Amino acid sequence: MSDTNTVTMDELRVGLYVMLDLSWFQHPFPFGQFKIKSEDQIREIRSLGLKTVRYNPALSDMTARQAPPAAEAAAAPDSSSIPSPLAGDAAEAGAPVASLDAPVGPGAAILPALAAKHALVERIRAQREAAVRVEAAFVHAAKAIREIEKSLYSNPAQSVQQAGLLVDQIADSILSSPDLAIHVMGDRTGGEELYFHSLNVAMLSLMIAREVRAPQEVFSALGMGALLHDIGRKEIPDRILHKVEPLTQAERNLYQMHCQFGVDIGRRLQLSKPALEVIRDHHELYDGTGYPAGLKGDAIGLLPRIVAVANYYDELCNPVDIASALTPHEALSRMYAKLRPKFDQRMLQAFIRCLGVFPPGTIVQLSNGLIAMVATVNTAKPMKPVIVIYDASIPRDDAILVDLAREQDLNIVKALRPAQVPIEIYNYLSPRKRVSYYFDPGKAGQDTVPQ
Repeated sequence: MSDTNTVTMDELRVGLYVMLDLSWFQHPFPFGQFKIKSEDQIREIRSLGLKTVRYNPALSDMTARQAPPAAEAAAAPDSSSIPSPLAGDAAEAGAPVASLDAPVGPGAAILPALAAKHALVERIRAQREAAVRVEAAFVHAAKAIREIEKSLYSNPAQSVQQAGLLVDQIADSILSSPDLAIHVMGDRTGGEELYFHSLNVAMLSLMIAREVRAPQEVFSALGMGALLHDIGRKEIPDRILHKVEPLTQAERNLYQMHCQFGVDIGRRLQLSKPALEVIRDHHELYDGTGYPAGLKGDAIGLLPRIVAVANYYDELCNPVDIASALTPHEALSRMYAKLRPKFDQRMLQAFIRCLGVFPPGTIVQLSNGLIAMVATVNTAKPMKPVIVIYDASIPRDDAILVDLAREQDLNIVKALRPAQVPIEIYNYLSPRKRVSYYFDPGKAGQDTVPQ
């Protein structure tokens, strides 16, 4: 049995949850399904040239179809007299639809919702430009890390200097930006995947440090230690690093030595003591179950406690066996619900405040029933991210971006696993295999990072 019914234009009421069977560009509303809030919205719907509209009784404030009072019916304007993005019935017959970018004549009245749609289109353009800028900065940073690692042994002094410049620029941008806008990266990022983990951990660690108001003088050492935290893995055989099956005890023992190997390399590079501490202790856990020394609680330094949170999260999202990867929401939920004793609570809570309960890359269901993906989180409003909306009528590259901070009546209801989402929706929203994050350096006046 269908969960929708239809009403005529005269039967529209405030409180009905309606669904417009039009493409996004053929109506002036932010969404094609919504609860009617005002008489203005009713007049705008009547202007679209439709004869009936579907509505959902379960989501409506009223379920009975009530005919409007005679006075209201008489006062209802003739739809032909109201400007519309649709050309009335001609649009239903397949006539071209006016572009939202088309200028409005001086004598034409712009409906409030149509004006809002124009503003939304402009915001989407700005968000797309920001995403391009952020992705370019992310790729430049990943390439810089690649060059640093390549020349680490052949030209150590220059490599450390380049790493320091990269870390300082990222740290300066993070510290000087009023609100951090954290973006999820796509897969078309220049083939630098080997360096994404280091970059993720460094960026997320600096973000946590900012949130807990760590002293500014520690940011350089924190960033350097986080960027090079896995440098000792260069001494571990690839057969262990890339092994998908569980490691044997002997292999695990050898792998865990990458912490000490990293300290040895870091000393040769003349890294600072705090950076070396991060390299040595980034796998130490607050409950004493980590390695290499099984340190517990505050016996672990502040900087390694920060990096431990970022590193653990990124390894859950991007494991060696990508088939066992957790979604960002699952990873954060597991760390909070099941693994909480392993982390300094102050750092874990700061991390959750920054990424929100629904981190970038999470597939979500909205309160209006639509499916979307979290694209960008503003750390000042982590529960109101920018989302990508699934709409089959719009090409994926032109997908609608909506800032929930501007949509007071719309919220995220729950996160969805990929298996819960039809494959065509999942492919539209999130084909990425690995989850990487970067912030918007343009907000701090920085458009690029060193190459």
